[in-house]
Amino acid sequence: MTSLPRGRAANGHRRRAVAALGAVSAGLLVLSACDKPTPLATITVGKNSVSSETACYNDGKEVKAADLAKCLKGADIKSIKVDPDETVRFGVDPKIADNGWTILMNGQPLTDSSKKTYRTIPGSVFFNAQYGASGNSTLVSIKEGDKTVTGLWTFKFKKDA
Repeated sequence: MTSLPRGRAANGHRRRAVAALGAVSAGLLVLSACDKPTPLATITVGKNSVSSETACYNDGKEVKAADLAKCLKGADIKSIKVDPDETVRFGVDPKIADNGWTILMNGQPLTDSSKKTYRTIPGSVFFNAQYGASGNSTLVSIKEGDKTVTGLWTFKFKKDA
């Protein structure tokens, strides 16, 4: 025979159940208010990798030119050391690949648009004057979108010779 709580004991169980339900509801409300994260772009050189979300993303819609300029000058640009003799590997979230993406060097297209999630480029390219490089650092971006820019992920490559 099972016994159910009666009187004050039953009220205590109800209060705990209502409190638990309220906590779960509040947690779901907080989660639904969060912005969903932007897709990731990752750069790998040798054993080192750096990944980034971006502030320049409009979930498949065009990002305004003024916003793109801010992203290229942002203070939170991630950097990675690049040995010119190493291969630089670019990886993007499938959502970026579906829209097509291009690698930019100092704002100029370095590659044609691709729908693959992975590309490789020799590290020497990023410090070669023939491709517009100057000095020991280069700004490299991943631009999402073929005709319009729908996202921009920017990284700073520092020469590691």
